[in-house]
Amino acid sequence: MSAQPQETWMQERVQEPLTDGGVIRKLWIGEADIYRDHLLRLDQDSRHSRFGGGIADDFIAEYVKTTLGLNAVVHGFFVDGMLRGAAELRPLGPAFAREAEVALSIEAPWQSLGVGSTLLDRTLLAARNRGIKSLHMACLANNRRMQELARKFAAELSFDFGSVVGEVAAARPTPLSVLREFVADGHGFATAVLDVQSRLLKPVQNAW
Repeated sequence: MSAQPQETWMQERVQEPLTDGGVIRKLWIGEADIYRDHLLRLDQDSRHSRFGGGIADDFIAEYVKTTLGLNAVVHGFFVDGMLRGAAELRPLGPAFAREAEVALSIEAPWQSLGVGSTLLDRTLLAARNRGIKSLHMACLANNRRMQELARKFAAELSFDFGSVVGEVAAARPTPLSVLREFVADGHGFATAVLDVQSRLLKPVQNAW
């Protein structure tokens, strides 16, 4: 087999979504309510695709409580400070696990705009820098959008009992890949601070 081409900074650059005004950043532990509200806003089809079936609001509330912990990494797509899409990276097993599962959720108006590709790209980077070797993407067999996204990232799909499981072998971390995540996190933290300030100022502005 021929050697893979040498990495370049252009290949390692921080990619931005195609939607004007959209920002990709990590969610922090204190933003569980933001993630919960996003999942609750999903329409019936999007919620069904995200969780593999119909689920109640109470389930989502309990699910989110266990997500933004020490191991799970969630990248969010924000528009005007509102979370409109998310990619969740959850290790399978104890800390320093070599396998993880990935789940994406995007609200209907922002689907098919390149948001899923950007979120998955950032999630693959996070998996790579954490030494995760295999990523599992589960979706229903009729979820063509997720299947196409998985194929775009060279996933090998296998069909079993009406579901699709995609596995993506994550590459090893490099100094550039670590730097890329570091830069993205620094930009994301600054954006999160501005979002919080904006939310705090809104009641004052409305009072005038």
